[in-house]
Formats: sequence, structure tokens, C-alpha cells
Amino acid sequence: MIFPSLFERRSDLPLEGDAARRFLPWLVALNVYLAVLALAGLMVIGDSVKRWDRGLSGTLTVQIPPLSDDNQAKAAAANDARLRRSLEVLRETPGIASARPLDRKELANLMEPWLGSGDLVSELPLPALIDVQLKQDGGVNVAGLAAVLNAAVPGATIDDHKKWLDRLVLLARSVTAIAAAIVVLIVSAAIATVIFITRTGLSLHHEVIELLHVMGAQDDYVARQFESQALALCLKGGAIGFVLAAATLLAFGMLVGRLGSQLLPPMDIGPLQWLVLVALPVAVALVGMLTARIVVMRSLARLL
Repeated sequence: MIFPSLFERRSDLPLEGDAARRFLPWLVALNVYLAVLALAGLMVIGDSVKRWDRGLSGTLTVQIPPLSDDNQAKAAAANDARLRRSLEVLRETPGIASARPLDRKELANLMEPWLGSGDLVSELPLPALIDVQLKQDGGVNVAGLAAVLNAAVPGATIDDHKKWLDRLVLLARSVTAIAAAIVVLIVSAAIATVIFITRTGLSLHHEVIELLHVMGAQDDYVARQFESQALALCLKGGAIGFVLAAATLLAFGMLVGRLGSQLLPPMDIGPLQWLVLVALPVAVALVGMLTARIVVMRSLARLL
């Protein structure tokens, strides 16, 4: 049995004086710190993509550029007529559930992340926007609708959010793949560190290990002492790295909240996601323990 023996305090190997007790926890802490940040970034990106998909899926936006005229009243009447004609075309198109023009306040809210709040937005000649909701499986030909709409209202254009969302999802998946690769590299570095330190300990205590074998100790007994040390040191380093990473995430989340910018994704990490992040240092410690055991068992099989 491996796990019950992990809590045994007796040790016939002087592992307490090894350099591993000084360096391994800090190396594991650094690896866990970076891995938790990378994994949290994966979660935030995934949640943002899901929100964008829910908010933009099955929608179109029609832009109607304003006409300019020295006579403001005449220009306003012409722009209102163009808006009404666009709404007629859209509402007569099969597959469209609704078409709703955005008022001035909604336009100002859309421009606020880039221009800020103030009178500047109200003074700009903003185009009229129409929010179009598509029926499920409506099968709207966006290219054909754009041609019909432009013929009825010259200059009117359609933004298909699906194309934009597909590009965004592709970018998010690329970033996710890079972050996942970083997590794998970090865990691999932690494993390599445990391997190096375990082999160093085997070399330092080679004579003591030989004496234990002469006295009847089995390889499994020696391996348990190394794996117990690896587990304790990795848990200590993992706890330090997780606390530092959690503090970094909370500080960054507070900073994003204070900025109030809609361009940055919210750092909303749910309880289940925190549980996954907490499990990461524990998993690293278990992997370090198993790595130490495998290294010791294989090394003893070759040396003795």
C-alpha cells in the first residue's frame, strides 16, 4: 500500500539534509503559479467565447449611413425615410423574426468603450443601426438580402456576426491551444525537476541504500521514503504557488472591474472553476510523488 505509508514519519535515509528540501518547493511553486494563471486564462477565454456566441448567434446588424444636407430638417426626414424603407424590406424577408432600430441612447452605449461617455457621441453623424433577429433554421441568404437592401436603400450594409464570430472563435482556439501547451510544458518542467532531484538523492545516499538492502530492505521500502518526501515538498510548493496565483487573479480582476472597460473580458471565475484550479497543485504533487517512485524503482533495478 502506497498512500498509508505516506504518513509514516520514520525514515532510514537522511533526506532532510538534501538540497531538494530547499529548492524543490520553490521550483514547484513557480511552475504551479504559471500553470494556474495559464489555466485561469483558458477558462476566461472559454467563458467569453460562450457569451459572445449566445449574444451574437442568429443576429444581423444593418447599417444605414446618414445623408448630409445643409437643410437639417430635410436630411433628417430623408434619413427617417431610409430607415423605414429598410425596416419594410427586412420585415418582408422570410426567415427574419424581428427587425428593431436602435435608439440614440443604445448607439451611445455601443460607442462608449471607444469614445467614452459625453456629448461627443451625440454630436457625431452616426449611422442608423437595425438589430435583426433571425428565425431558427430560417435559412436567410445574407448576400442576397444585402443586394436587395442596397437596391432599396443605397449605401445600406449588413454585418453578419457569424463570420466575425467564427474568426473570433478561431483566434480564441489558437490562444487556448497555446495556453494548453504552456500548461503541459510547465507540468513537464516540474516532472523533470523531480526526476533530477530524485536521481541526485539516489546518488548521494547510494551507500546507505546498499546497506538497507543488505539488512533486508526492499526496493519498495526505499521508494516510499523518496515518494513521501516528493509529495510533501510538492504540496508545500504547490500551496505557495496557488496562493500567489490566486492573489494575482483577484488583484487583476479588481483592476479590470475598476477600469470598467467593456473591451476587456471580465475575470469571473466560478466556484467549480476555482475547484479545478485548487486541484491543479494537488495533481502536480501526486504526479511528482509517482515520478519519484518510478525513478527510484527503475534506478534500483539497474543499480542493485
